[in-house]
Amino acid sequence: MTTRRLFIKNIVLLSSLSLASCGWRLAEVRANSNNTGSRDQLDIYTWTQYVDQELFKTFNAETGIKVLSDVYDSNEVMLNKLQAGGGGTYSVIYPSDYMVQKMVEKGLLIELNHQRLTAIDNLFPHFQNPSYDPNNRYSLPFNWGTTGLIYNSEILKNPPEDWEYLWQNQQQLNNKITLLNDVREVMGAVLKMLGYSYNSKNETEVKQAYEKLQALKGAIAAFDTDAWRNQIVAGDLLLSMCYSSDAVKITQENPKFKYVVPKSGSSLWTDTVVIPTTARNIDGAYAWINFIFQPEVAAQISQRLWVTTSSRAAFELLPNKIKNDPNVFPPDSILEKCERITPLGEIEEVYDRYWTELTSG
Repeated sequence: MTTRRLFIKNIVLLSSLSLASCGWRLAEVRANSNNTGSRDQLDIYTWTQYVDQELFKTFNAETGIKVLSDVYDSNEVMLNKLQAGGGGTYSVIYPSDYMVQKMVEKGLLIELNHQRLTAIDNLFPHFQNPSYDPNNRYSLPFNWGTTGLIYNSEILKNPPEDWEYLWQNQQQLNNKITLLNDVREVMGAVLKMLGYSYNSKNETEVKQAYEKLQALKGAIAAFDTDAWRNQIVAGDLLLSMCYSSDAVKITQENPKFKYVVPKSGSSLWTDTVVIPTTARNIDGAYAWINFIFQPEVAAQISQRLWVTTSSRAAFELLPNKIKNDPNVFPPDSILEKCERITPLGEIEEVYDRYWTELTSG
């Protein structure tokens, strides 16, 4: 899921983790008419969180394919780059669920050949036909989670229960809070707090959310998706809006930090893997997708990073400590309050206008 988005870089997979040790033999990576670039190099465009040089090295050792990565901190940044012609080298991208829909509508993704994929049958049933991409025609779900608040429980004795906490405790939190650098998440959270949908298409409701955020703006240290991690650990922040995949790692290493999904509801997101129509190494892309979705590999990633997995086969390999962690695998009581972000059509221009006004100056 973030975007969601830096700690993986510093985690090293066990040296014993290899494709061979997982009992998997990589299908032959052959050049074909679909490959327009080097078959020995795979360029990935992803969230910072999913950059793992050791994993890249393992893949390279087994396939001879060198993996290079560029990162983004929001789906909109990624889409804008692709539409501006800056994504021609990428063969694998990690968009979130709603962005998959937008990219399909814009003709930016190839339809996946399921005969070349080994992971489909291992997915949980609800991930085999997701609403944002029926029958996984263009994407496979990689990681999923919620959006919420992480806070320092040693200082904030009254824990936040809902988004309204930020306004109610604005003086104590002054310049000690961050919100995500994501228009749909931030506006959506306030809309939800006001009793509306995360995906409201009512301009009056969107304006109310904007005005509510303007009242809080003076207390917000930054709109940030990545840098808050080090800042909250260092004590410079008391509370941050964040993705669960980022929060869980910090709470495991620092028990004084707690994560909560606001009771009025939040977003339920899924980060996926896709192959763009401009991919230069389609064979390498399929090889990479099959690699990261192998149950043993996916379970190792989930266990070390405390992130979710969409693979039922990988889930069964996890220890109960992870399976039963509600922040990693939320119960239905939490999921029922959450909404998936969906494309909004023309009213997205209204969101963007208010977002520019909010974040500028």
